Amino acid sequence: MATTHAIPSTELNDGASCPVLGYGTGSMWFRKTTDTGINRDLVDSAKNAVKLGYYHLDGAEVYRTEEELGQAIQECGVPREKLFVTTKVNQSIADIPAAIDASLKKLQLDYVDLFLIHQPFFAQTEEELQAAWAAMEQVKASGKARSIGVSNFLQSHLETILKTAQVIPAVNQIEYHPYLQHGNLVPFHDSKGIKTASYGGLAPITRAAGGPLDPLLSALATKYAVNPAEILLRWILDQGVVSITTSSKEVRLASYLRVLTFKLTPQEVQEISDLGQQKHYRAFWREKYAPDDRS
Repeated sequence: MATTHAIPSTELNDGASCPVLGYGTGSMWFRKTTDTGINRDLVDSAKNAVKLGYYHLDGAEVYRTEEELGQAIQECGVPREKLFVTTKVNQSIADIPAAIDASLKKLQLDYVDLFLIHQPFFAQTEEELQAAWAAMEQVKASGKARSIGVSNFLQSHLETILKTAQVIPAVNQIEYHPYLQHGNLVPFHDSKGIKTASYGGLAPITRAAGGPLDPLLSALATKYAVNPAEILLRWILDQGVVSITTSSKEVRLASYLRVLTFKLTPQEVQEISDLGQQKHYRAFWREKYAPDDRS
């Protein structure tokens, strides 16, 4: 099965070209520390994703999926320079130069296209956060990461690293969907030239169904002859946000590509946003936030 719709790219603040739809290896593919050996299901799923046109591949140290991702890259038959590979540092945050070397070894790559600090909560002081970002800048200077960025950062965390940054983060990858719009965070990204990337974008139907969006998503899915999932992904893309999604089912990954065949009207985007504000749902990092904290 192949797609006739090439996934378009968006330009990052350093000139890199990032495909707007990415295949993620988090959440459902997350491997426990007791898991051993290569997970061929994940390798094959990632290869199927590439075959469909998902050239943006998203991994992370904490997912324990870098070896599988690396194997899929070796076997997929697509030249390395056509792929956009992301990974993230978490457990090894104390030694970021060593972390990128370890990740590259598992990925069987000489460089990644995007390297992210996975979360800001390790830092007890502003200086710790700033030191980590300085180490990320060293990784970029070494050529081992073409672009560098962050994940799960709030505006306050970004403001902290921007005080001393020589390189502006290219991306902040956050949980982002109509039930978690993060107040002013996305406009703040835009004002600084930081690209927003979304994970967990399907949460309103996969984890938080039964909310105020359900009737509208159903109606729009009928209008555009797609599924509610594609309406949610389109809502993300129509705001200039990159979307990382995943599935173990090739047919579902193929269906997501229908988002490239239509656009929501500005009024529909706004209606989804407005209805989404009526419900708050956070799927990840709940232990870090009060139940109704929407930041």
